[in-house]
Amino acid sequence: MTGPTRPTGSADPADPADLTAMTAARLVEGYARGEFTPVEAVRAVLERSEHVQPAVNAFVRIDAEAAMDQARQSADRWRRGEPAGLLDGVPVSVKDILLLRGGPTLRGSWTVSADGPWDEDAPSVARLREHGAVFTGKTTTPEFGWKGVTDSPRHGATGNPYAPGRTAGGSSGGSAAAVALGAGPLSLGTDGGGSVRIPASFCGIFALKPTYGRVPLYPASAYGTLAHVGPMTRDARDAALLMDVITGPDARDWSQLGPVPGSFRDGLGGGVAGLRVAYSPDLGGRVEVDREVAAAVRRAVEALEGLGARVEECDPGLPDSLEAFHTLWFSGAARVTQHLDPERRALLDPGLREVCERGAAYGALDYLAAVDVRMSMGRLMGAFHTEYDLLVTPTLPVTAFELGGEVPPGSPYTRWTGWTPFTYPFNMTQQPAASLPCGVDGGGLPIGVQLVGARHADALVLRAAHALYEAGAADVPPPPALASGAGRETAPGPVSGPGF
Repeated sequence: MTGPTRPTGSADPADPADLTAMTAARLVEGYARGEFTPVEAVRAVLERSEHVQPAVNAFVRIDAEAAMDQARQSADRWRRGEPAGLLDGVPVSVKDILLLRGGPTLRGSWTVSADGPWDEDAPSVARLREHGAVFTGKTTTPEFGWKGVTDSPRHGATGNPYAPGRTAGGSSGGSAAAVALGAGPLSLGTDGGGSVRIPASFCGIFALKPTYGRVPLYPASAYGTLAHVGPMTRDARDAALLMDVITGPDARDWSQLGPVPGSFRDGLGGGVAGLRVAYSPDLGGRVEVDREVAAAVRRAVEALEGLGARVEECDPGLPDSLEAFHTLWFSGAARVTQHLDPERRALLDPGLREVCERGAAYGALDYLAAVDVRMSMGRLMGAFHTEYDLLVTPTLPVTAFELGGEVPPGSPYTRWTGWTPFTYPFNMTQQPAASLPCGVDGGGLPIGVQLVGARHADALVLRAAHALYEAGAADVPPPPALASGAGRETAPGPVSGPGF
């Protein structure tokens, strides 16, 4: 057994550690067989969540009373042989960007009032509720999800499960830390420039940014069509299961794609034999990749080749799109905060204030020029995928760095986009892209490999990732045991502020 990132087989219900280490698929199997109940599983996950919270600050809210009530209702349904859906009784957490009925969605900001009514679910949350999932809590995010690490003035910083003094990544860092530490097998994250893949890479879990529109989103993101909702899980099989639920239609999203033909679990075990795989270790020499990261990613590529894929080292030739991405991203940030008066604007994360000022200075022609860059990238990648089924890159060029900074110490970059060159381009092109673990560095910190498919090829990306899991190429050691309160001095919680 390798810990929470892999299934554990049968469990003794008296040992909550076994239940917290199980995948969602294994929990559902156990409920159906009567091996244990949703009440036992949810109780174990809540206990684990409370235990790890002081060390890593993964949650902004844990709602034990509501979760246990949902678990008891689920247990009754299983006893009657009438489960509500595919995830009945499975504990799920939700990033505090997405609406979850019954409690505030504060988005990491003192500028958001906790006053209700909070009477609406986001589309993906609504689909989970219909399928009987149990909501255990909301997970931490930087303010309005604006950057690739997770800290905010309102809710503090989220530490890495493998080293609480290092970042979990972001902006879905709380979700990644929760999944890695057994505080629920599933979490919903959002990704506008890498925000499920960055923390997945740093925390040793699986995450998928689906094709844009595949998972409905409401309210619409201020970051426009860069923003995706995606599953954060222990393996590709659980992600496929979660995708079967959250891709259900929702009339509130005018840009959603049509119905999915079949299940994402269909063909998951089809392997990679014969797939045409392009391997780009450094985007044509443009990215300096840490030596240990490069070696681990190359081993994952060799594993694909050993499984029968036809691998060629080849770069897609993407242009430098950093400034175009900044134009789109910073404009979105300016849009989400434009209603704030000077007093409330002063409450924002200082870095966010800076990018908002820059975003507000762009004009319509600047924005349209960035859209032109984006369209050219989409055409280029469309042609590229007529030759190659998948593109493989490192997820990130580095492993988790010290908590508290937007960029690694000594970095020449000032913004998080400088060290995430492999992630944000595929938000520009709207392609499905997944991160899965492929090893650890000398300090025991996880390393991620990214699999990118053509638009609408989400099932193929999941299939290739599943093949790597089945081959043992995605196994990583579990996070070190974290005693309650360990690391609190390096993973600070919420700071004081106005009482919204």
